[in-house]
Amino acid sequence: MTDASADARRPQEFEKVLSASDTSVASFDTHARSPIEKIQHFLHSNPAAVPLIVLVASIALFGVIIGGKFFSAFSMTLILQQVAITGIIGAAQTLVILTAGIDLSVGAIMVLSSVVMGQFTFRYGLPPSLAVLCGFAVGAFCGWINGVLVSYMKLPPFIVTLGTWQIVLATNFLYSANETIRAQDIETQAPILQFFGANFRLGNAVFTYGVVAMVLLVAVLWYILNHTAWGRHVYAIGDDPEAAQLSGVRVNRVLISVYVISGLICALGGWMLIGRIGSVSPTAGQFANIESITAVVIGGISLFGGRGSILGMLFGALIVGVFQLGLRLIGTDPQWTYLLIGTLIIIAVAIDQWIRKVAG
Repeated sequence: MTDASADARRPQEFEKVLSASDTSVASFDTHARSPIEKIQHFLHSNPAAVPLIVLVASIALFGVIIGGKFFSAFSMTLILQQVAITGIIGAAQTLVILTAGIDLSVGAIMVLSSVVMGQFTFRYGLPPSLAVLCGFAVGAFCGWINGVLVSYMKLPPFIVTLGTWQIVLATNFLYSANETIRAQDIETQAPILQFFGANFRLGNAVFTYGVVAMVLLVAVLWYILNHTAWGRHVYAIGDDPEAAQLSGVRVNRVLISVYVISGLICALGGWMLIGRIGSVSPTAGQFANIESITAVVIGGISLFGGRGSILGMLFGALIVGVFQLGLRLIGTDPQWTYLLIGTLIIIAVAIDQWIRKVAG
């Protein structure tokens, strides 16, 4: 036997190391989840579940306390009418918050758009349909300004929209001269401005076209967010904008589109606001920004971005509506409504933090 063949059969140094190594197959952690962990994972994968449960529980609670009067078709549809504008503006807020932003200017954009629709009709004599389009253009322009400042200037969304909120609000009062256009004048000269306030009956239920618009808008946005590339990009940016950029997502372009669409939705809300109150008032809808954030937070949409369902926002708005109507029918002090809603907001954020531990 030659020395060469003996060396070939002798184990090499790296083979000696491998022979002493662990030969077990790698495996993932397969320990059984506790009931609490199962609930946590379920809520993480179904973000609209918590607000839906709270909504059903609150309806059942007030139904037991008040009785059959609360379950009447009129009462149920009255809740929908009351939250229609909040649901519309909440949809605009949802898109922004899903990108880990926030828009404090949504209410001001809504009111300015409604004022433009009214003033262009009665001050400048434009056809009402054209004035409505001008209102949508104003809403889109305001959203575009927010989007550019957030995406290209890299300014914090909270600061940007805090500033534009004040600017748009001041512009609204300066342009309108704090003048209200009466409902009677709109009804006789430009009834299309009150379109979303018109109602129709289905049995004892009374629906407005504003309610129909809110439901359709939420349904369309739900589909877009869950079944289109743009929707997936919105979630990706909210979850991690740098990773989204590296994955080929045009972050700046998507952010601008989110704010522009938000502005357009606010303009729709402005049109609905005219139908809701009948007149064009520069002082209406002052708290729409806070109400929209309330609906989003109670609806289980994470303020940190990247997680949540627009259906949850609708459920959150309905929860507020149920509490408002229920407590009013009971005859309690209106301040109890704010107390309970404030409590719900804190609980909703705490639950969101608990659910986020799954992702962590």
